[in-house]
Amino acid sequence: MKISKDKIKVKMEIPGAVIRQHINFGDATGLSTISGEYFSLSKGVDTTPLFMGLEGNLCQCPHWGYLISGQVTATDTKGDKEIVEANDLFYWPPGHNVAVDADAEIIMFSPQKLHSHVISHMIDKVNQ
Repeated sequence: MKISKDKIKVKMEIPGAVIRQHINFGDATGLSTISGEYFSLSKGVDTTPLFMGLEGNLCQCPHWGYLISGQVTATDTKGDKEIVEANDLFYWPPGHNVAVDADAEIIMFSPQKLHSHVISHMIDKVNQ
């Protein structure tokens, strides 16, 4: 699920401030501590080989984030693709891969334990 800034409902607007809110943007129930993450990714990066060996060969960690710049394509367990572009908020549920279509800067919030496991797995893949 993703939504561009201009499609997020304005809840309050006063001189100097605009507050937008999109409710029900993923469920974090039972996920414990989260980590804040900043990713800088170059065009052509594809997580598919890095996730080989994880359940379903996919990242099984949910992420909530904001694409500052660039473009990425997320592919879910069914093979459905969603393009996320600059200024989009996104939620990637468990079971996804990501390919970078244009150099990207991403802020993400993820369940710390789950994503630390995925990151460690990626590090091991790179070091093989």
